[in-house]
Amino acid sequence: MAETVSIPVVSQTREKVGEVAVPAAIVAGPVREHLLHAVVQAQLASRRAGTAATKTRAFVRGGGKKPWRQKGTGRARAGSIRSPLWAGGAIIFGPQPRDWTTRLPRSARKAALRSALADRHAAGKLLVVDRLSLPEPKTKRMVECLHGLGLEGATVLVVVAGPDDALERAARNLPHVKVLRASGFNVYDVLRHAELVITRDALEAIAGRLGKEAAHGA
Repeated sequence: MAETVSIPVVSQTREKVGEVAVPAAIVAGPVREHLLHAVVQAQLASRRAGTAATKTRAFVRGGGKKPWRQKGTGRARAGSIRSPLWAGGAIIFGPQPRDWTTRLPRSARKAALRSALADRHAAGKLLVVDRLSLPEPKTKRMVECLHGLGLEGATVLVVVAGPDDALERAARNLPHVKVLRASGFNVYDVLRHAELVITRDALEAIAGRLGKEAAHGA
């Protein structure tokens, strides 16, 4: 039977209400910094538009006529006024539209997620909440919620199991807070926030995704 780790579960006022058991490989495994780096690079590369473009000689207008005859003028040979050597001419080896997407093996991506969770758990920055709910989708309600959890002023990533319109709208105007669904849980957002708050249901969903390969040593 796979070894498990018990993590305290708290309420919205940070009072302990129970525990949740997750595979040890998910929150107590080694932190593989090289995988974290590779996954973050891949995520940021995938966000690049790749639309930068310059005109080569094939796209610069004009220059069809030879500026002067080949010999006898005393000047250097020239075949077109749109040569890259001329002002207003083409660009040599300039950027062209391209796809910057980088794909890593699924096992590497999941191992990086486990490393990110293990890093936050080891630092005491992983907080599991029984449930999160707001009486209304207002920014001040989200601020009150963070105050109750003792996280006011910190950069916080809140992970919930599924769509939660109230939480998502309430956190929208807080630049240091992001609400993320468990299905979109990723390494970059974990690392760019100092505190990680996960609901019990979201943690169980994430553990279900990551635990199978961890058991096989991925």
